Amino acid sequence: MAQDGSATTPPAPIEFSTAGIMWSRLVALHSQVDSVVERALHRQFGIGLSEFLALASCAAAPDGEMRMQDLTEAVYLNQSSVSRMVNRLERTGLTERRICEHDRRGVYTGITEHGLAVFRDAVPVYESALRQGLDRSAADPRLAPLVEQLNATRDEM
Repeated sequence: MAQDGSATTPPAPIEFSTAGIMWSRLVALHSQVDSVVERALHRQFGIGLSEFLALASCAAAPDGEMRMQDLTEAVYLNQSSVSRMVNRLERTGLTERRICEHDRRGVYTGITEHGLAVFRDAVPVYESALRQGLDRSAADPRLAPLVEQLNATRDEM
């Protein structure tokens, strides 16, 4: 109602484009699955998804190490967040800082033997939690088509 007592017409709802709708659903799917995976990894290994992805990136890299800026791109975090994450991984003995032999200013983070063992043990937990999160999200009619597409893509790989 307007201040003068007359009825007001509610504003027309703002509608998203198809891309906008799909993007919001993708964000919702990511959030739901991410929380399931995060909880499983933290509960069993005391690491989060970002730490797991950092270990995966280092494990896949030549010599098991990555430059900090490359790790930033690999785990989709900013430089400051990666520095804090690497500090946590170092405190727990999962990674260690290494100085570049060719450029003493270059700092690498390298996975340790302990980190590699934890990573190997965490992969099945990650995969199981990922499947659980996707299955749970598939029950939501808004997210089911995205989950179906992911499953179809996985089957093609």
